[in-house]
Amino acid sequence: MTLERITYNGWPNCWHLTDGGLDLIVTADVGPRVIRCGWQSRPNLFVEFPAHAGQTGGDEWRLYGGHRFWLAPEAKPRTYLPDNAPLQVTPAPDGSGLTLAQPTDATGLQKDLTLALGPRPGQVRVTHGVRNHGLWPVELAPWALSAMAPGGVAVLPLPPRGAHPTHLLPSSALILWPYTDLSDPRWTFGRRHVLLRGDPAFSAPQKLGLSVPDGWAAYAVHDTLFVKRFTPNPTAAYLDLGSQVEVFTDGLMLELETVGPVARLDPGERLTYTEQWAVFPDVPRPLTDAEAAEHIAPRAAQTPLS
Repeated sequence: MTLERITYNGWPNCWHLTDGGLDLIVTADVGPRVIRCGWQSRPNLFVEFPAHAGQTGGDEWRLYGGHRFWLAPEAKPRTYLPDNAPLQVTPAPDGSGLTLAQPTDATGLQKDLTLALGPRPGQVRVTHGVRNHGLWPVELAPWALSAMAPGGVAVLPLPPRGAHPTHLLPSSALILWPYTDLSDPRWTFGRRHVLLRGDPAFSAPQKLGLSVPDGWAAYAVHDTLFVKRFTPNPTAAYLDLGSQVEVFTDGLMLELETVGPVARLDPGERLTYTEQWAVFPDVPRPLTDAEAAEHIAPRAAQTPLS
């Protein structure tokens, strides 16, 4: 394992974390953003926006790219408070990870991000934390967004299927946004999976949410597979009509998102939400439900739950 401070794309204070296979770069001048995630010597699985590279400060919220931590429900301006300030960084003593903490924002909330490598090569545990420094309780849900490079395919597993007339009651829902168009050719709806292509040739935004009892979502691009796993709570309340996983694309990127349960955060309390990531090289992009079942689902099952 290696943890070192580096300059990256104009930011003088970034941290490079690797286990010899998995390669991560996290910004400390802004964010926190996991700005790079990939297999060593291979392209970044996350999208980056060159127009924002190296920028710091100011009151404008910038895309930057990479993985970020938001708080649901989405609303302007609260969700889009800028993350342009320097962070407090605490490296792990054994070099296996680090914690990055934002300054407290205008709403009295302070977010942090902890990365820890392991337990096997290609895996990292990502813990999202938020503390309420305000005077009143806040109701929110943790929201972890990975902005993926265009050109790949997102795979979302559907809940277990049944048969008629044995199973008579509904078991799940697809959550649509006002701009969702199910006739868009980027969608593939199979018996076991929903697939969405992040195609740069299509700029119309698309978004969909669903509950995922299997607790994973994946994205395949650059002959590499990115899997994120989480622990769903079947008895908890979720925002966005019950969405635990959401996927969005606009041609520039594809966002692979997980959302935690709604929580009440009292003054002084801290909430955490964890994803387990795994990166697998030499995995083809699936274009059908059958290919997702063959190449994606078995590798997702190899990724430990968060």
